[in-house]
Amino acid sequence: MDYQDKTLVCVECGGDFVFSAGEQLFYATKNFKNEPKRCKDCKSKRNQALSAPRTKVETTATCASCGKETTVPFKPTQGRPVYCRECFLQQRQISATA
Repeated sequence: MDYQDKTLVCVECGGDFVFSAGEQLFYATKNFKNEPKRCKDCKSKRNQALSAPRTKVETTATCASCGKETTVPFKPTQGRPVYCRECFLQQRQISATA
């Protein structure tokens, strides 16, 4: 199959970029079905952002068991109990023996 260079539009910056015949051949040999969506600059920026270390979320919450204020490393979901470390470990021991 003959491939010809195609001009595509980047979904990030809206700029045009070339999807070369060689790249198309590579995509075909790998059985990739979708054409690239981002230009090389936007793709590298996105990969850097995805590989960057994430910051931990610390949320203050009230323990559902003892009422003590505690911090948890996630954002609590409404309707689900949040426990301090001591109560969490107690709940876990109760669950393991049941």
